[in-house]
Amino acid sequence: MRVQVLFFGVLKDVTGLSREDLEVSPGSRLESVFDHYAALHPRLRELSPSIVVALNRQFAARQAAVSDGDEIAFLPPVSGGAAGYTHRIRDAEGHFFALTRDAIDEKAVRRELLQNRDGAVVAFEGVVRDNSKGRKTRYLDYECYEPMAIDVLARIGREIAAAHPISRIAMVHRLGRMEINEASVVVIVCSPHRKAAFDAALEGINRLKRTVPIWKKEYFEDGEVWVEGEWDDSIVSR
Repeated sequence: MRVQVLFFGVLKDVTGLSREDLEVSPGSRLESVFDHYAALHPRLRELSPSIVVALNRQFAARQAAVSDGDEIAFLPPVSGGAAGYTHRIRDAEGHFFALTRDAIDEKAVRRELLQNRDGAVVAFEGVVRDNSKGRKTRYLDYECYEPMAIDVLARIGREIAAAHPISRIAMVHRLGRMEINEASVVVIVCSPHRKAAFDAALEGINRLKRTVPIWKKEYFEDGEVWVEGEWDDSIVSR
């Protein structure tokens, strides 16, 4: 059987690969595919507790069986405009989720959400700062597993909308190089009342940073590093 294996973030540096076609034996499982690469790149074994696996763009347990033609992705912890969106979803309820490589137009997104019945709009913008842990930051670079990331964004947003008395939610993340003070992520919530909007926006950014497969590389005056993040417990326990 032949499968396609993808690596992201720091795992690309460890393996020297972004993708590879791999021949596997019938009856193979995700853990055996991981073991194959860990034997070639021992550093993967050290990182294993924090690596999550996706099978055909869905989070999966390592015991899951592999079939011919499957797409397998090994994912390191997530780091947590007039846009030409690379991926976008606007559902029947008016919720909006997108990825872009352009500046995020927060005002345009807000206009798409707001309805006459809304009495509150809460917008969170995560922006690039000029320092990290005592080092001077020059710029950031974000990459992600795009087809999976947009689906996870939409799932999170719909779950939040179902759990809070809000009207609509939008979650937009930017990819590629970002300069100091530029927005990397925007979460906007419209609601009849302010408390629900604040609660939903906070839950949105917290879950996004621990669940969506997006990775951040930080470039300093004296080098660069992939930012270590952390998966949500519900994913790591699979």
